[in-house]
Amino acid sequence: MGCVARPCVQSARVPTIDGSAGVGAAAIDSFSGEYRYLSNFWLAAVTYEGKRYPSVEHAYQAAKTLDVGERARIAGLATASEAKRAGRGLRVRVDWEQVKLGVMEQCVRDKFLNHADLGAKLLATGEAELVEGNDWGDRFWGVCEGRGENHLGKILMKVRSELRRGKGGG
Repeated sequence: MGCVARPCVQSARVPTIDGSAGVGAAAIDSFSGEYRYLSNFWLAAVTYEGKRYPSVEHAYQAAKTLDVGERARIAGLATASEAKRAGRGLRVRVDWEQVKLGVMEQCVRDKFLNHADLGAKLLATGEAELVEGNDWGDRFWGVCEGRGENHLGKILMKVRSELRRGKGGG
């Protein structure tokens, strides 16, 4: 795809997880290293439509189908990478394009509301812009070569704002 992820910004304006650098406005543009927990591949159980999944990625991929057997199979996969691969082979539900943003938002919100440690880390990013920088060409959920819609980053910033206000979202 030719995209190269920029390294995570490490300026004094970007807060560390413990908040020691203070609140800054610089971008966090890679969900790796110190910020790996922002990734959908981070193993933190989430619940989607009453079923528990090992990660946001598992839940998101399972939500692509309405087949409960396929959903259960994806929930049982050991890694988020396996879940993503399994999602590629699914017969996708007809309304997927209309619901996928809502599914992602619901799963990301569940992750940070139900894991207090992760919620605290998300809050510790202060006002930093969260950008899902990637080198695999995803310009819908993230940004590649400086271009992209960054829907995952926008969802994370929305959930962070909800956490700051003490709301559970919705």
